[in-house]
Amino acid sequence: MSYDPDNIFAKILRGEIPCKKVHEDDHVLAFHDINPQAPTHILVIPKGAYTDMDDFTQNASDGEIASLFRAVGSIARSVGAAESGYRILSNCGANAHQEVPHLHIHVFAGRRLGAMLAKTDG
Repeated sequence: MSYDPDNIFAKILRGEIPCKKVHEDDHVLAFHDINPQAPTHILVIPKGAYTDMDDFTQNASDGEIASLFRAVGSIARSVGAAESGYRILSNCGANAHQEVPHLHIHVFAGRRLGAMLAKTDG
């Protein structure tokens, strides 16, 4: 998957599409998902043009990497999710059903989230 500069998150970063911002720093933007899958559903994205976690961990600076992961924890605490628990998820590539070619981490909270993956035979 190659980076598409016209993906929805790139447009949000450029201010072409509005978002309900939760956090922003030099390297990271976080905002509420427009189609939440849990009572709390926040997307955390790097400001750099990284397609997925593999691209990010190979090519981002140490500062970008630290900022992204510190932001995830800070956001979870700021929305009250750290006390009762939360899930973070980042799909990477076609088999993981990544839909937008810009790294994004979902933060889910606010209810019991159930099993991480459905069990299958094989």
